[in-house]
Amino acid sequence: MSQQKKGRKKGQLRRFLPYFKKYLPILIFDLFCAALTTVCELVLPLLVRYVTNAGINDLASLTLSVILKIGALYLFLRIVDASANFFQASMGHIMGSKIETEMRSDLFAHLQKLSFNYFDNTKVGQIMSRITSDLFDVTEFAHHGPEEIFIAGIKIIGAFTILCNVNVWLTLIVFSVVPFMLLAAAYFNLKLREQFRRQRRQIGEINAQVEDSLLGVRVVKSFANEGLETEKFEKGNGTFLDIKKKSYLYMGGFEASNRLFDGIMNLLVLVVGAVFMINGQIQPADLIAYMMYVGTLISSIRQLVQFAEQFQRGMTGIERFFQIMDADVDIFDEEGAVPLAIENGDVTFEDVSFSYTDDGKEVLSEINLQVKAGENVALVGPSGGGKTTLCNLIPRFYDVTGGKILIDGQNVRDVTLKSLRSQIGFVQQDVYLFSGTVYQNIEYGKPGASREEVMEAAKRAGAHEFITGLQNGYDTYVGERGVKLSGGQKQRISIARAFLKNPPILILDEATSALDNESEKIVQASLEKLSKGRTTFTIAHRLTTIKNATVILVLTDKGIEEKGTHQELMEKKGIYYQLYNSYAEEKNESGSEI
Repeated sequence: MSQQKKGRKKGQLRRFLPYFKKYLPILIFDLFCAALTTVCELVLPLLVRYVTNAGINDLASLTLSVILKIGALYLFLRIVDASANFFQASMGHIMGSKIETEMRSDLFAHLQKLSFNYFDNTKVGQIMSRITSDLFDVTEFAHHGPEEIFIAGIKIIGAFTILCNVNVWLTLIVFSVVPFMLLAAAYFNLKLREQFRRQRRQIGEINAQVEDSLLGVRVVKSFANEGLETEKFEKGNGTFLDIKKKSYLYMGGFEASNRLFDGIMNLLVLVVGAVFMINGQIQPADLIAYMMYVGTLISSIRQLVQFAEQFQRGMTGIERFFQIMDADVDIFDEEGAVPLAIENGDVTFEDVSFSYTDDGKEVLSEINLQVKAGENVALVGPSGGGKTTLCNLIPRFYDVTGGKILIDGQNVRDVTLKSLRSQIGFVQQDVYLFSGTVYQNIEYGKPGASREEVMEAAKRAGAHEFITGLQNGYDTYVGERGVKLSGGQKQRISIARAFLKNPPILILDEATSALDNESEKIVQASLEKLSKGRTTFTIAHRLTTIKNATVILVLTDKGIEEKGTHQELMEKKGIYYQLYNSYAEEKNESGSEI
């Protein structure tokens, strides 16, 4: 292993240790219980040795009273052992589960802080794998790690000390095998760790593929591509099997080497011990006790070696945990950030430029724009011109790479994110409804709102009538992503959510482009109500919906190429004129009203 990898592992362990701090009393008592169980185990060979010696050398001393006392002592030790083991198995695991829970909470909280840029480049399935399965192994590691090392350490040191008192030369001969055993274990564990890391990556890929296929199940079925999805899944599943097969081959080598060295140690005790006994260097009773202690020693070394597998699993989980925790929070409250105070709702873009970090290509270049409070600014233009990006910069979903954005004269980078985003409302084309009831999805706009407020917001959004017509009204379950509702119904719930939030600034991102004509009219009426009195940015695909906008901006990859009202731009006969006429022709050909 390279020095860099060793350093990284130590660094991860050092960062992991603070999770034990809160549970230090439980950990200490757990180790104390581990010591008790170990001592109980080490005493039995001494009792056998005493009874055997007495039986061979002084049978008369082995009275019923002595035997009963020895039996009572052993029974007491077993009760102590059982009680201590109960604490280890219960409270020790609970401690591990609490650490896992805290780590999962920290991971989720950190994910909430990451910007869109992180999620643009990371599969949700991989994230899910790290939040769930990776941390299961960390639980076992957190509990068993200190315990196994502590127990094995006591057993090995205790057994070595007692064995040296019995016969130091036999002990040194038997222990000469241990370094070779540890070298073999180190080799196989290095191989296993790499396989465990590959397993984690691949299970993340499988999770991502399953999520993608199940969320898109309607598309899959509409194209009759169930076979294709099954084939893709089988390919990923097969790759996972190949990785596991290789890991089990290394695990087999690991187990086989352990058993081989166990056999060699027992062989040495049997053969060398018998020779020593013939030569009078060890008593028969001592040899019996010696073999029992060697059995304890071998099981301890095997336990320690096998823990190395659990250690590798745990370290892989910890490594993947810190990979997310180390992801930069690139959008955060600047030092000295203050809450945003909106009096009017003026929005100003001053020389705003933006490029995505992955390719560095500039999407917006030196955009200058002044939007007065209450104005409705419509953004139109070809795909890729930066319309959605421009709007995403206002609530700092991404940060500008040049220039600045001001709201009532306050730079959005100088105010707190919570106060900024709480005063901006969104209605998007791709409406996301959470798995829950209609009521819960509307209330999401203002958590804790009264039922009356929720119903009033729904009425203003034109959603109350259809909601009350549902089987359970506001308490109707909407299904995964609102699958039980139509596009128009979902959109009106989204608008109701925005009404409930009641923000001074509103962003409408192609909110009607995916709707049929009838739904579009209903939703458009709701949007006009919602936009009234608010500073509104409307990204439009259906150009007829923005004819009454205060100002229309034609945004292309060259920036803002045209600006004006619908009438002014039509008279200019430029890009907007061409876009509008092309859209009108499409509508006429489809037989729809303009």
